[in-house]
Amino acid sequence: MRNFLFGATLMALLALTIKYIIDRSNTEKTNITSSGLIVDQIKNVGKLVVTEGHFSDIITYKNNKTYFNLLSSKKKIIVLVNANAQISYDLRLIKHSIDVQNKTITINSIPKPEISINPEIKYHDIQEGLINKFNSEDHNEIRNIVMQELYKKVDNSVLITNAENRLISELQNIYILTNSLGWTLKYKNNIINTYIDLKQLIP
Repeated sequence: MRNFLFGATLMALLALTIKYIIDRSNTEKTNITSSGLIVDQIKNVGKLVVTEGHFSDIITYKNNKTYFNLLSSKKKIIVLVNANAQISYDLRLIKHSIDVQNKTITINSIPKPEISINPEIKYHDIQEGLINKFNSEDHNEIRNIVMQELYKKVDNSVLITNAENRLISELQNIYILTNSLGWTLKYKNNIINTYIDLKQLIP
């Protein structure tokens, strides 16, 4: 009888040990599968073209030159500018780390926005002096002035805000997935608990 009880106890302990090993193995497999889904979600975001805008401007370019402190020659041109601006985040460059054991994914950095401006420049009302003609240097200077003004317009527009909102929307997909799988999403050392917390990820 004693041998029977001993054998039964031994078998029960062996069965519990096997069950523990199987359960732990299944948990590890689940965590690995979950981490793969999260990584796939990050990859699927790809290069996100966030938003586009159109800008117009009129610039008057003037250039006066004096020769030998005696002769003055002036030139002037009206510049009409139409430009398409695009703001994008290359989310393939997200730097992240995964802690499978603690079911935590940490986003370490978000790439800064890329601003692309393609202007169409047209010249009107060209006025040149007898010896002060328009040349390639003037065209380069005009283009630099145009780009500076366009960047200012983009900075003062809602384009950047709209782009950030689109970025947050995409990051929210990652947050929803990690949350649904029982994982924790962190940005550096801060835990992301709400949609509002995602705003701290804006570079």
